Amino acid sequence: MTEQTYSLDDIRDNVSRIDHEIIKLLAERRQLSLAVAKSKIQTTKPVRDQAREQELLLKLIEWGKQEQLDAQYVTQIFHTIIEDSVLFQQAYLQKLANPDSLQPVARVSFLGAKGSYSNLASRNYFSKKQTRLVEISCETFRDVVNVVETGNADYGVLPIENTSSGSINEVYDLLQHTSLSIVGEITQPIEHCLLTAVDTHLDQIDTLYSHPQPHQQCSEYLHTMGKITQEYCSSTAEAMQQVAELKLPNVAAIGNASSGELYGLTPLKSDIANQQENYTRFIVVARKPVEVTTLIPAKTTLIMSTAQAAGSLVECLLVLRNLKINMTKLESRPVIGNPWEEMFYVDVEENLKSEVMQQALEELTRLTRFIKVLGCYPSENVKPTEVEIEVE
Repeated sequence: MTEQTYSLDDIRDNVSRIDHEIIKLLAERRQLSLAVAKSKIQTTKPVRDQAREQELLLKLIEWGKQEQLDAQYVTQIFHTIIEDSVLFQQAYLQKLANPDSLQPVARVSFLGAKGSYSNLASRNYFSKKQTRLVEISCETFRDVVNVVETGNADYGVLPIENTSSGSINEVYDLLQHTSLSIVGEITQPIEHCLLTAVDTHLDQIDTLYSHPQPHQQCSEYLHTMGKITQEYCSSTAEAMQQVAELKLPNVAAIGNASSGELYGLTPLKSDIANQQENYTRFIVVARKPVEVTTLIPAKTTLIMSTAQAAGSLVECLLVLRNLKINMTKLESRPVIGNPWEEMFYVDVEENLKSEVMQQALEELTRLTRFIKVLGCYPSENVKPTEVEIEVE
């Protein structure tokens, strides 16, 4: 008996067939996760059950071993599937909690033209809500806020912090004075490349265009390039437009490779950020706050000004510690017009409606000169459930 041989086209057809089946099964699994969310409304159980997730992952690893699949490979795939399931359930429950916000189309303002990192974050955030966008490009962070405040946009998307360059102070200062509420967040991977409009070589580049943040986030690589002129633009999209118009062999833009394609640019050098895992956290602002169901993980952001006395801030932080409220961010910014006075921005992992958060606000109000809640919103960062993988 001769062994049957397959042509490359036959093999590719089989791979495509299996891929199609996987897609259909993922869609079926997603619908089942929706049924789970509906059942949790009745039982008031939280969306995440990490004990159940851990049990599931261990079972999947064992099944994978039986099929000669690496444990790391299996967990990586199912961490992504579980994350999608959690966010899908959260979006469904949030729509029930905020029926007035049910709209198939949303007007969204962001920094830069199409292809900017803020634009990519906007598309990513609202695609998970199954909302179509009317995109409103803005030249400054202040414009992003003003367009929402005046009712010409429903939402604004603003970068708030980066894993490499830290907090974006201009945005924090705007939050101090706006009437808008934070209604969401998303963490976007930032993949910086050197992008050029013509065929050239690295040693010819002497001028780089980008927003100040990417310049800062890629400072270590830029230092290796020697004497470079850094031209600052209002956004990475504007930088790419400039380079596309110049069409010179000595100029490049720092930006995202897929966004560069919109402007006819090609990557000359990839992975140039100071940190290999470079992420920016964006916040979503709107004129009205949202209700966050207690079934999903939530964050609350507040600002406060303490007394000008030793230990005042420590007393406030002890309130959070004593109530076992986890603080994920503490940022100080000067109060404009009041020299030496600081305003503190605090992010905590707690729902504003919870008893413990209400107790914290009551105690903080007594200890501070000024306090204001900027928003309570669903936490979009789904931390993977950890399992111990045995090394054989």
